[in-house]
Amino acid sequence: MTRPSSSSTGPRWTGMVPVDDTALAVTDTGGHGTPVIYLNGQFATQGYWRRVIAGLGTGWRHITYDERARGRRSGRSADYSFEAAVRDVDAVLAARGVDRALVVGWSYGAFVGAHWTARNPRRAVGAVLVDGAFPYDWLDEAMERRIRKQFRQWGGFMPLLRPTGLTPRMTAGEMADCNIELGRLSRESELAPVLDGITVPVRYVVASGTSLGSRGDEQERIRTSLDAVTARNPHIKVSAKVASNHGALLKKDAPAVVTAVREVAALGGGGAKDA
Repeated sequence: MTRPSSSSTGPRWTGMVPVDDTALAVTDTGGHGTPVIYLNGQFATQGYWRRVIAGLGTGWRHITYDERARGRRSGRSADYSFEAAVRDVDAVLAARGVDRALVVGWSYGAFVGAHWTARNPRRAVGAVLVDGAFPYDWLDEAMERRIRKQFRQWGGFMPLLRPTGLTPRMTAGEMADCNIELGRLSRESELAPVLDGITVPVRYVVASGTSLGSRGDEQERIRTSLDAVTARNPHIKVSAKVASNHGALLKKDAPAVVTAVREVAALGGGGAKDA
């Protein structure tokens, strides 16, 4: 299998990548290592990946970006749909001249990574999906009402944090819509065929316990849906089940993600130049 390649292998670059009606803040460490593109949680920023990037080291080409209206610099848009998020992966890779990459996604980014990988088997080295992309029917009318109520409650203080980049420049309604759309995409009938169609190496790193907004053992029940996926598709395996909860995983268990990236790269024909 050929090594992931790119036509742009220069020094570190930070700038804005135009896409549709907006522009995304992108950081590319450059170099000749395997390109790794990191896909954030739904309202998270590229800074969440710093421990994973540090753990992998300089032998890899790390590409991070903030999604539409996230972080301090990415612009607002008329389109915050999931399909726009998937298109933005292509836009960032094209702007940086990358032909083939390893995808690492956490939470919402795991869903984006799963879809992008399934659609681009020749361009994906493989994927590491971090506590997300579980095919489970958790959205019903009661949950939809709960989501909208929750974002309305948070809507009062979120604007205060926007200058720091900790909350998106989106309305409470827009954020709720994104979460509800994700719930629909999570349904077994929607997500399972995507995962079943993946033909490159995929490794999951799975958290323990709750996530923001979940109740009781809700999140753990959702994670059990992965068992049927790994039974059907030999390309997909669980690399680690870690002690951290959903929100703390990238901070406290970054080494588990690093191990999964290295495993996928070895299977998919990638790997650090100096490894």
